[in-house]
Amino acid sequence: MLLVIGLGNPGSGYAANRHNIGFMAADELVRRHSFGPWRKKFQGQLSEGEVNGQKVLVLKPETFMNLSGQSVGEVLRFYKIPIEDVIVLHDELDLPPGKLRVKRGGGHGGHNGLRSIDAHCGKEYRRVRLGIGHPGEKERVHGHVLGDFSKAEQNGWLMALLDGVALEFPRLVRGDDGGFMSKVSHIVSPPKPKAEKKPKPAAAGEQLADAVKEGDGKIEDKVASDAPEVEGKPDTPVSNAATAMAQALARAFNKKK
Repeated sequence: MLLVIGLGNPGSGYAANRHNIGFMAADELVRRHSFGPWRKKFQGQLSEGEVNGQKVLVLKPETFMNLSGQSVGEVLRFYKIPIEDVIVLHDELDLPPGKLRVKRGGGHGGHNGLRSIDAHCGKEYRRVRLGIGHPGEKERVHGHVLGDFSKAEQNGWLMALLDGVALEFPRLVRGDDGGFMSKVSHIVSPPKPKAEKKPKPAAAGEQLADAVKEGDGKIEDKVASDAPEVEGKPDTPVSNAATAMAQALARAFNKKK
């Protein structure tokens, strides 16, 4: 059994905040894989389902972010789930918007939700870090994480990221963290199609050689019509190398007839 935790703050006033991207990812995961309805349990909202034949619980703690570990701890103790089988979806300031990384263990990086889970449950869980970008100045961080995603973000990279996380979640279930990251990244930022190489124009000699192969019996006429006229010297041989080659090919072709 796996426990997936989406971090965020409860209430409509926080619903569109950048800090609530974990809640958003949890909602999309439940919707995409047709999990059961949300039920109020363990100081949060809990949904159950199956992915790749494995039972998965999805939890959204409603304790507010800095007390998330209380809700998570209750679920772990009740279902006897080891901390190694926990996946936490959370916002990440230190990643550009739309980027994501998966890692197991490590520090909380100042994230109060992770800090609370670490204190109540341990650190050896997998974290799916969902990039929201950094405002650039420390003084602006609070307003940034508790600010709403813009309409352009909601209709752009955010929608693609949430869709990718839900779509490729089965890879996380089977432990393919690298494949999960790669596939989601391609969904958010599809690789640009390679430009088609234009065929090189055939050399004059090759074009005329093709004409010879066609064997229409009029190659000499064609060569003669294509050759430039030399004013006042009608009998002067044409010096153009391609034309000379074509004439030689034409003669060789006619000899075979």
